Amino acid sequence: MKIEELFKSFLEEIEQAVSINVFNLWFSKIEPVSLHDNKLKIKVPMQIHKNMLSNNYKDIINSTLYTITGQNFEIEYITEDELEEENKSNEVEISQIVNNPLIDDEWETNLNPKYTFESFVVGDSNRLAVVSAHAVAENPGTIHNPLFLYGKSGIGKTHLMHAIGNYIVQNSNKKVLYITSNDFVADYTGFASIEKGVDSIEYAKNFKNKYQNVDVLIIDDIQFLVGADKSQQEFFHTFNALYQANKQIIISSDRSPDDLKKIEDRLRSRFMWGLPVDIYPPDFNLRCKIINSKIKNTSLEDKLSQEIIEYIANSCQNDIRFIEGTIKRLMAYTAMMVPDRIDLNFAIEALKDYLNINIYADNSITKIQKTVADYFNITVADLKSKKKTSNIAKPRHIAIYLCRVETDEGLARIGLEFGGRDHSTISASYDKITNDLKTDEKLNTIVKEIKNKL
Repeated sequence: MKIEELFKSFLEEIEQAVSINVFNLWFSKIEPVSLHDNKLKIKVPMQIHKNMLSNNYKDIINSTLYTITGQNFEIEYITEDELEEENKSNEVEISQIVNNPLIDDEWETNLNPKYTFESFVVGDSNRLAVVSAHAVAENPGTIHNPLFLYGKSGIGKTHLMHAIGNYIVQNSNKKVLYITSNDFVADYTGFASIEKGVDSIEYAKNFKNKYQNVDVLIIDDIQFLVGADKSQQEFFHTFNALYQANKQIIISSDRSPDDLKKIEDRLRSRFMWGLPVDIYPPDFNLRCKIINSKIKNTSLEDKLSQEIIEYIANSCQNDIRFIEGTIKRLMAYTAMMVPDRIDLNFAIEALKDYLNINIYADNSITKIQKTVADYFNITVADLKSKKKTSNIAKPRHIAIYLCRVETDEGLARIGLEFGGRDHSTISASYDKITNDLKTDEKLNTIVKEIKNKL
């Protein structure tokens, strides 16, 4: 009997023997590869299929094959990736070890040792992220997998990811790897650019060793996978391999999984399997705490009054990196001028050009809400309320639309600021105004006028 005929009969029998859900989930997408000396090789979609068919359905598979053929078979399950690698190995005999940039004599975690939980300043805007990060660090691979941290640039995501990695390295023998998405693309592009042959096979092997044989993979700025379609596909396979092996995955982005519209849907859905956590820009109190932590053990530690700290905190409202830059600027100016004392006037003079050049106007949700409320002569409380009258509902839709197009905030954060509405309601409001703008000239004028006020 030909292998195709055998497998067709086998699937027909299995379909009758198991439930339709079981058949669709575990049997419908498996395919025969080869049959030699009663050794049957079957291709399966993912590693989890290998485990499930081998462990849970072994008896029914063996008995069904015996019923059809009167023979017992030795069955080998293989994924598509494994099959491709096996085929390449058959084409070229590897006779030497190839020097490869992916493999080092000693494992490099790429972690920055200065980024720890102890050096991370905690406040209301990042407390949930810190608690979640601690939970992952103490139990990698068993809770919040993947952990997806998102928020604007410069608010501590990278610090927190390094802190998790450093904690795991210090308290276990697990293998940790921190990379950026650009690193991943560069490694994959290097593999793709090598012509077929010994080098390409060894590179493919080492590529998988680097990314799939880790216990904790930390990948920063996942949004930069946009446009790298083949790299996205490879990361999809890497994600699956690690997840199925209960290895911890930690990801960061400047936006939520829902807002990564140009990332493959199957990847975005996997990002939601664990815990997505939004890290908000630091509030005033947290900015003051950060400034105090940054000047500790520096020449400014005993020279800055609370008045100057609050001045800096008010001037650097969105970005921790900008706070660091401001402090360095003040330190340099102080070292150059050597003042008898540092008062508020001195700080203003030292930072005036720097703050004027670098601080940027931010169309925050709060600012948009106030501008829209003033425009329509209603209150911000009206926008956040459950009122559905037209004089409230329409301004609310417009305000939500503007928050989507004028800020980097995600659906969940916008919903939270509009009375705790869910993301589907926010999305519906945005879609409504987007569609109405195509035909409503008056609405176009209103939106344009509000934008000008912003």
